[in-house]
Amino acid sequence: MLSIIIPTLNEEKYLPILLREIKKQKFKGKYEIIVADAGSKDKTVEIAKKFGCKVVKGGSVARGRNEGAKVAKGEILLFMDADNIFLPEDFLETLLGEFKKRNLDVASFPIYVKGNWIDKIVYTLYNFWVQITQKFWAFATNSILIKKSLHEKIGGFDENIKLGEDHYYVKVAKKIGKYGFIKTKPVLTSSRRLEKDGRLKTYLKYLLAGIYMALFGPIKKDIFKYKMER
Repeated sequence: MLSIIIPTLNEEKYLPILLREIKKQKFKGKYEIIVADAGSKDKTVEIAKKFGCKVVKGGSVARGRNEGAKVAKGEILLFMDADNIFLPEDFLETLLGEFKKRNLDVASFPIYVKGNWIDKIVYTLYNFWVQITQKFWAFATNSILIKKSLHEKIGGFDENIKLGEDHYYVKVAKKIGKYGFIKTKPVLTSSRRLEKDGRLKTYLKYLLAGIYMALFGPIKKDIFKYKMER
């Protein structure tokens, strides 16, 4: 069984888009959707329940993912962001098929922003880098597929990390499990953060965060002022 875990905070605009994308999947296996909500003031929880999701109390992105995993019934977990706005219809089928075929324990896959040509270039380069370095390094952003047993073995996401908890998570998981990058058709995520904070500022922040993590380890101080979307 697959457990899809989505942390939320005031996501009434984007959550129903993602849930409809999941519902239209050709995937024949059993799955559940768990929404870990951080105290939304809008209709997020109401929407989640309307779609038949299990709702639990969340917090930060890392905490939400961990809380969702605690109640998950599936032996495989898929962590997704609420503003993933497009999934190919064969996404889950391809993802799970390759995951099992390659006997992986943790995996990432292509993510693109539905933005302009600059975003397309940046994310094309990022996904290419993740693909060619998968045997040596593990990278993940936005979404991760992992066996629940491995998630529990590494203690879940580090809730003290302020930015890049997903990258650190897969790096730790790779030390004791088999990591791989699965080439699915691209998943699209919204460009809201880029538009809100500015592309140059946001991409520079991610670049500097990556350099910081490479030199000093996980980011546990709020030096980049990264906040969960509202």
